[in-house]
Amino acid sequence: MGMPFAGRVARLGACLTAAGLVTVGLTATPAAADSDQLWIASPWEVALPKAVAGGQVPATTVALSLYHDNANHRVTDGRLTVDVSELTGVADVTWPENCAPTGATAVCSLPDVPLTGESPESPVELKLRAASGAETGVGGRITYGATATTNAPEGTLTASEGWSTVRVASGPDLVLSRIPAVTDVAPRSTVAVPFSVVNNGNEAANGVQVTLYVTRGLSLGTVAPQCVSTPEGESVPAALTKVECLFDDVVAPGSTFTLPTPLRASVARYAFAERIDIGVTARGGAEDVTPENNGQVASIGVTNTADFAVGGVRASGAAGETVTAALTFRNRGPAWVANLGSGDPVGAVDLTVPRGATVTSVPEGCEPRTADGGWWESETRTGAPRYVCNLPMWVAEKQTVTFPFQLRIDTVIRGAKGAITLKQAYGDGPFPFDPNPTNNQAKLVLNPAV
Repeated sequence: MGMPFAGRVARLGACLTAAGLVTVGLTATPAAADSDQLWIASPWEVALPKAVAGGQVPATTVALSLYHDNANHRVTDGRLTVDVSELTGVADVTWPENCAPTGATAVCSLPDVPLTGESPESPVELKLRAASGAETGVGGRITYGATATTNAPEGTLTASEGWSTVRVASGPDLVLSRIPAVTDVAPRSTVAVPFSVVNNGNEAANGVQVTLYVTRGLSLGTVAPQCVSTPEGESVPAALTKVECLFDDVVAPGSTFTLPTPLRASVARYAFAERIDIGVTARGGAEDVTPENNGQVASIGVTNTADFAVGGVRASGAAGETVTAALTFRNRGPAWVANLGSGDPVGAVDLTVPRGATVTSVPEGCEPRTADGGWWESETRTGAPRYVCNLPMWVAEKQTVTFPFQLRIDTVIRGAKGAITLKQAYGDGPFPFDPNPTNNQAKLVLNPAV
């Protein structure tokens, strides 16, 4: 079961992407070239709001799909068997068009099975409602089996059995409407951010708490008098602003809550890949029936560039002397760049040590490598022929990051050169936002010729 919104505060302050979908086996070792594995993706747990007296709550969607591991093979004709026999008296099931039910069991068709991590073209989406008269706490399981056809030698893939636990719950179920991503936004413009919450539960929400984490390239101004804004984190400037709002509105089952005024974001001149993570919870200690759908991310892509650059270094010394070589990264802007969602470095500085010198002190954030970029097996971090230094997960416009190495000159070699290369932290190729890749390379020169 996915964690509630409040429990998913990480680097960005809120990780609100998947609605509780867990794929069994997606962390397994990648398949070998001649093998493959079929996986069933299903939620661990499904909570159904108890039926409201005199009416029905909206149906809860249970999304199911199949995946396979090996990109060398094509997998088709997925056959997902779904057994809901344990839900008798617990939930009423509505089958989608791609399922053929026979009693409490159905065989659902997925013509093309995607690779692990890719989105399926047509998932199986069951609709579940708590059965009339079902009491809070009753439950059962949905069980799954699956096969698919592959062009690999085995011909047929069979998945391990899977299941989802279904229970009837009581309480409010605040659901934040999906927010489409916005792209090609101009700096210094204003963007509307859709915001609407519906209570799909069987009890009223006696007050609503709205929490927003806003990246620094956006400004929401005064959202409402009930809101308080604070910088998030210790950095200055802060990468995020947290906006917390407390509303006294009572949201009855089936009713909708919106902000007093429409949410709008002002886009800074240095904005680039911006986002607003939005979460809603019922106040007064009420437990949300399905907290996984309490959050959304408003992604705002801004048309901008950031000129990443590294500077060259020149140092001189006699044999036996130690010199400092400070590798310097600069973001020349105009945009800031951040990987707040993943926490990955925005890039890395790769140093090849010049001939005739030995690194005796390694800056924090730098790791030794072999000459061809492999792992350095020595227990000491000094003395390697090459180093890779990770940049932070975000850099402001005009920000500088320095990595001061100390090198002992063992042999004076006039004009000995080492390469300084700015590259992506993971992956190859240039930075897609960098308009001037020519300054992504420089030299560390020891005892340059006069």
